[in-house]
Amino acid sequence: MAKFVVALSDEAATDAERFGPKASNQAALGHAGLPTPGGFVLGADAYFYQLESLGLVEAAEQAVTLPFKESRGPIADVRIGLFSEPIASEIKTELLDAYRALTSEPGMRLAVRSSSLMEDTEGSSFAGQFQTFLGIEGERDFLTAVRACWGALWSPQAMRYMEDKEISAVDTAMSVLVQPLIEAEASGGGLSQTADGGMSVSATWGLGEALAQGEVVPDRYDLTPGGKLVEAVAGQEFEHSAYCQTHQGVPKPSGHTHDNSHNHGDLDDGRKQCLSAEQVEQLAGYMKVAEEMMGLPVEVEWAMDAAGLKMLQARPLRVEEPVVLDEVWRGRPGLRGHPGGMGWGSGRACVINCECEISRLNHGDVLVTNVAGPALVGILPRVAAIVAELGGSTSHLASLGRERGIPMVLGVAGATRQIPDGSMVGVDGVAGIVRWLKPELNEKPPMPLMHPGELRSLG
Repeated sequence: MAKFVVALSDEAATDAERFGPKASNQAALGHAGLPTPGGFVLGADAYFYQLESLGLVEAAEQAVTLPFKESRGPIADVRIGLFSEPIASEIKTELLDAYRALTSEPGMRLAVRSSSLMEDTEGSSFAGQFQTFLGIEGERDFLTAVRACWGALWSPQAMRYMEDKEISAVDTAMSVLVQPLIEAEASGGGLSQTADGGMSVSATWGLGEALAQGEVVPDRYDLTPGGKLVEAVAGQEFEHSAYCQTHQGVPKPSGHTHDNSHNHGDLDDGRKQCLSAEQVEQLAGYMKVAEEMMGLPVEVEWAMDAAGLKMLQARPLRVEEPVVLDEVWRGRPGLRGHPGGMGWGSGRACVINCECEISRLNHGDVLVTNVAGPALVGILPRVAAIVAELGGSTSHLASLGRERGIPMVLGVAGATRQIPDGSMVGVDGVAGIVRWLKPELNEKPPMPLMHPGELRSLG
């Protein structure tokens, strides 16, 4: 009987304390009757066993207790050891047995994903902070991916995130989720609740990494609370978004459809969208099941291959009330994008076109940038809001912003060109609209700058 590896079809795989919420939620989705890729999970007990077998327990304790400069050596010892040293034979034997059984079908490729014990918990999603490996083939690469997932717990990026959340790396552990790779025709995410009471699905062609990393503008599908499609907006159509004049009268990007009685397979400009109305509403039904299973609103990830839709992940979702717009912002020029789903923020626009300019960003600024990737997590404590030309409501950065209550509008084409650097900007992260004041009005901010967590309904 396996000691460290459990099939997701086994009821034991729903134990979040052993396998982490990401893996346990994936197992629970399957047990609830939803389509998933299946696979197996390597427990956190294997991670602890590996630390002990490599003699790294003391180094791990030193890494989180010594002063910063003195801790760098032990951190490197732990991370390099987990990544480069052979896997203990007891663990390796089970892993390879499970790998061979899962890949018995010719041409099978795998997804190897982190599942930390703290990951996908309420308030700590760790979105984009660990490792996911797609398209793994061969036993050597498979074992390397497992070791890399273990070592990712000690990466500088993850440790900064944990420090901010007051989580110690020595108090958590890394489980590893292994599944057949969905050869996706389309993939994306979804929100079981939005601030206006509806639901939302985002989608892009192919694998979902580009969407998660904030490197594309996805299609967006808005639904009623009951899961009926009411609007579909093509991602690239945000290139043509017109300026907004009022909150109620913001022009929609071209290429959207409203009438649910029509076939949503093709947008007005002739571009074929990723999902049909039937598929979007099917996803909405899956989200409702996940929401009932977890007992709270959820954010999900999904993929679709030739066989149909598969659910890949479900995590807790924080939902914010709609914002009451202050009168001073009405009638100001603005742009529409994908709402991050959280609050209202204002501040001086800091337009950044490359990472080399990040030093220009001051506390309380609104960051206006191109790619909205999870690497920006380090600057989140400094900003009042974020506006990005790429990304969508279910990208990793949007998830991280919701954790902190930071307003974001993503997928705003032309933002870095059209929003004046240094202008006073207001970001409605619920409606998905960013506005700015004319330069001559910037001397007196229309409202005081506050911590993002305090920026709620202002009116």
